Amino acid sequence: MNCIIIDDEEMARAIIAQFISKNTDLIIENEFSNAIQAIKYLNQNDIDLIFLDIHMPDFTGFDFIQTIKNPPKVILVTSDKNFAIEAFEYECIVDYLVKPITEDRFQRAVQKADRYKISSNSKETTAVIEDDINEFYVNIDRRLIKIEMAAVNIVEAKGDYIHIKTDSKNYIVHSTLKKIEEKLPKDLFLKVHRSFIINTKKIVDIEDNSVLIAKDVIPVSRANRPELMKRLNLL
Repeated sequence: MNCIIIDDEEMARAIIAQFISKNTDLIIENEFSNAIQAIKYLNQNDIDLIFLDIHMPDFTGFDFIQTIKNPPKVILVTSDKNFAIEAFEYECIVDYLVKPITEDRFQRAVQKADRYKISSNSKETTAVIEDDINEFYVNIDRRLIKIEMAAVNIVEAKGDYIHIKTDSKNYIVHSTLKKIEEKLPKDLFLKVHRSFIINTKKIVDIEDNSVLIAKDVIPVSRANRPELMKRLNLL
């Protein structure tokens, strides 16, 4: 992926550039100390990924994103934890790194960007954001709620919302089943019906075209049943 760095701190740019140099999948094309210079560059060059600071003189990182017509993927790199929720408003933002960042956390953010697909609607709200392979966060009433991946039993679509049912609590999130499906690990979760994704490790019983998970009976469509049977450790 071709990338650029936008940060008014020289040391911060140097650290990111050093991390980039250790990743064979990244090619650093340029770096900028202010957003205005970067906008001019992007008007003439195609970039896959931007490492972007939030706090910059005269022009914030969010101002920058709003100015770009079709922004590429963005990883925010900031010393401020307080803008994580606002970052949910931008589909192009794939991760949120808080300084000082470690090389391991940086590389995981790059891996996430590599598999992230930007929606054609750049203003669509991102309801779920991954933080680690074992957990993710949901945006509920302007709060970020952490959910352990293994604790999720069922994800059900209901209109413009999804219901996430866990071992101990249920959550209602404004999102789509397709969006959360892209973020859940495929070795653990399976879409068995147009309205349901299940944690295959939580299956208690299977009968005909339905599965029992906790106290919920989930329908399994004919098209998805063969894949479900492949997942089972049958004797």
